[in-house]
Amino acid sequence: MTTVDDRPASPPAEAPRRRPNPLLALLRNSWRQLTSMRTALVLLFLLAVAAIPGSVLPQRGVNPEKVNQYFVDHPDLAPRLDQAGMFEVFGSVWFSAIYLLLFTSLVGCVLPRVRDHWRALRMTPPAAPKRLDRLPQHAVLAAPAAADAQAVAAVLRRRRWRVAVRGNEVSAEKGYLKETGNLLFHTSLVAILLGVAVGSWYGWHGNRLLVAGEENAFCNTRQQYSEASLGARVDSADLPPFCLTLDDFEAKFLPSGQPESFRARVTVDEPDGEAKRTADFSVNSPLRLGPANVYLLGHGYAPILKYTDRYGRSQTSTVPFLTNGDIGLTGEGVAAFPDANVDPRTGKRAADQQVAFDGLYLPTAPESAPFVKSEFPAERNPAVVLVAYRGNLGLDAGIPGSVYKLDQRQVTNGKLKQVGDKKLGVGEKWTLDDGSTLEFLGSKPYVTLSVRYAPGQTLMLAACVVLLAGLMGSLFARRRRVWFRVTPPDSGSPTGGSSLVEAGGLPRTEHPGFADEFAQLLAAVSDDGRPDRRAREGDE
Repeated sequence: MTTVDDRPASPPAEAPRRRPNPLLALLRNSWRQLTSMRTALVLLFLLAVAAIPGSVLPQRGVNPEKVNQYFVDHPDLAPRLDQAGMFEVFGSVWFSAIYLLLFTSLVGCVLPRVRDHWRALRMTPPAAPKRLDRLPQHAVLAAPAAADAQAVAAVLRRRRWRVAVRGNEVSAEKGYLKETGNLLFHTSLVAILLGVAVGSWYGWHGNRLLVAGEENAFCNTRQQYSEASLGARVDSADLPPFCLTLDDFEAKFLPSGQPESFRARVTVDEPDGEAKRTADFSVNSPLRLGPANVYLLGHGYAPILKYTDRYGRSQTSTVPFLTNGDIGLTGEGVAAFPDANVDPRTGKRAADQQVAFDGLYLPTAPESAPFVKSEFPAERNPAVVLVAYRGNLGLDAGIPGSVYKLDQRQVTNGKLKQVGDKKLGVGEKWTLDDGSTLEFLGSKPYVTLSVRYAPGQTLMLAACVVLLAGLMGSLFARRRRVWFRVTPPDSGSPTGGSSLVEAGGLPRTEHPGFADEFAQLLAAVSDDGRPDRRAREGDE
């Protein structure tokens, strides 16, 4: 005899759930947050805000002279800004961090969307819903000429719709350009960031003040730049070899003093077996030397001063006087003669007999005092207003300083004393208290050059063009779908036995013009262009 156990079977024991790794969960959630579109927009906004100091404050990579002047004008604020990297914004750590986070976020956003968009492009339009009359656009029309689905599909294909025919139903969709443009826009942003990165790694630039004359020729080596910056993957030996000599500089000004045009003429010597050549370039037309471009940033004048010491030994100095930014191109500078007053009998120089002249150069000096500002940027009445100093210039101490400014510490501690001041025109001579003389012989023009190699520029230009095209597609394209259902003729129908075509339309996004487009489609499908529409209540 067999007994039956009526007791209910116990449920199988559930396997213990594995607790998720908290570190992996944190990384996964952080990655999702970083690659969200909201985070990308926030980082893009932060990058734009972070670039503001680079546009407002002078940058060492563009104009180191203005950075030095900013330190002189704001001695308390400038060191704090320098510690925060405000004078090298685009190379600072905080700007690079925002840059890299934005790059990672954009890549994480774009790649999944590209994959989904590619799948959507390969898919056929979806089948028609059962109730077309529930769609925002709906109509029923008689179409004797379009009596089958293939004829309706042919009309839609001619209007560049993606069409799928399923029996007596036609599905069509249009407007994938919106998502394509959106992806092109974001991909172009990634390409722009790549272009900036390539330029930062493999690009280089340097600034040089070049005075006219063969004796002031400049060769493309890092030591001859007043300021140079090489990319992380660039060595000094990678700089292309060439030399430049400034032959002439022509500047034209309006009567108001505003600049009209600048043109520099240089002699280019490239050691590639070819002869020297002459080239002209201007502000908006750089000189191209191999992979590098030479840009004209500014210009000024270098007065020629001849100093004859008390022993009758003469020295001539051509020193650039940097412009102070006024419209008259007033220049400030110093001409130092540290080797003056060497005793010819002993050949020794007294350390306290060095001479320097500090002051202004006026391309067009006023007719009467005060002589503190030039009246016009061209040389109509050139003059120098100088203050003579004698003593120890402090050059032998080994302390670095500017060659365009006098070391005021030597004046303060009494080692350098003022011995007179004078205004000199071209050809005039000034005799100092010890019998030495200073003669103003004239001036030479100088230009401020920026030599740059930016390998990412072509990529960035192409990316910007694609970005604008993608933005246009993203803003003006609209996703929409339409369906047509062809009903066989019925002798008892009010249309007199002709085929009935029921149509419905659905815009995927806000599209004010979709009603007109839908009406045009119905007119094209209808036999005579005037469809017999019986729209449901509520149709637009």
